[in-house]
Amino acid sequence: MLYQRHFDYHGDTLGREEEKERCHWCQIRQFSTHKQFPIAIINNVDKAVLPENFKFIERSVLREGVEAAEDAFRTGCECRNDRDCERLGCNCLQDMDVDQDTLPGSKIYVYHSTGEKKECLRGAVLGSRDPIYECHISCACSSDCSNRVVERGRKVPLQIFRTDDGRGWGVRSSVDIRQGQYIDKYVGEIISSQEANRRREDSDIAQRKDVYLFALDKFSDPASMDPRLAGPPFEVDGEFFSGPTRFINHSCDPNLRSFARVGDHADKHIHDLALFAIEDIPAGTELTFDYVDGETTDLVEDSHDPSKKKDMTKCLCGSKNCRGFLW
Repeated sequence: MLYQRHFDYHGDTLGREEEKERCHWCQIRQFSTHKQFPIAIINNVDKAVLPENFKFIERSVLREGVEAAEDAFRTGCECRNDRDCERLGCNCLQDMDVDQDTLPGSKIYVYHSTGEKKECLRGAVLGSRDPIYECHISCACSSDCSNRVVERGRKVPLQIFRTDDGRGWGVRSSVDIRQGQYIDKYVGEIISSQEANRRREDSDIAQRKDVYLFALDKFSDPASMDPRLAGPPFEVDGEFFSGPTRFINHSCDPNLRSFARVGDHADKHIHDLALFAIEDIPAGTELTFDYVDGETTDLVEDSHDPSKKKDMTKCLCGSKNCRGFLW
């Protein structure tokens, strides 16, 4: 158990600072929502432990060549009442489509704001690939605004557990999860496309490096006036620095989906990857998402080409809809 290793190494309060810096348990308990929604690491299968060179982080780290927008370019909504964000055309929703089913001219509001489904994604959004635009720290609305679900952080206890079928580590929750409920972000080192390709070439796990690399390409547009969006997209690498979602396995029949989430519009180039449940998930069920999000055209073609098929990565998800290969 992670906790036993923690106490064996340096106790609850004693020990060298460098030991605490490397301790996964010390890293996890620094998370802002850990006390209320803890993360556990469980291995009842073998003696494997998490990689010693892996570090838990709560927020992505910007590496060389990647910069957030300057303060002068940051803007937020001017909604003085939290309900105004939902009803009066909040500026944060300026890029959302018009909702034809509610007030004339109002924008689509992605979350349920009341009732049993409070803070869950609405069905129309959940079945789409649309980005999520949230209020954020630069906004006039309060931290309780119903359009700050991802910003408020993870509210689901998670268990990183050792699978018994050879797939390594997986993730589950000890509580029932509702359809549309926010799970957590996929975080890591945000790097340039050039650095991502260099890491792929240098990796000793060959194609498996792509298990940890995800392109932040939701807003990529070669015709954009913003050079950050017109050029090759940045990528997030969660192999050595990430959160618990780094250990979520792929499935061709997943129960989670990744959505591009934007806070300040000036930071679209480094948008979040937020995971939401696309169905009700009973406690103890393994959490999974589709690593390629249904983009299988090239996969199908390559699987019928013997010269390419031999280098493809086999899928081990075991679902009825398994495509046979990851990429």
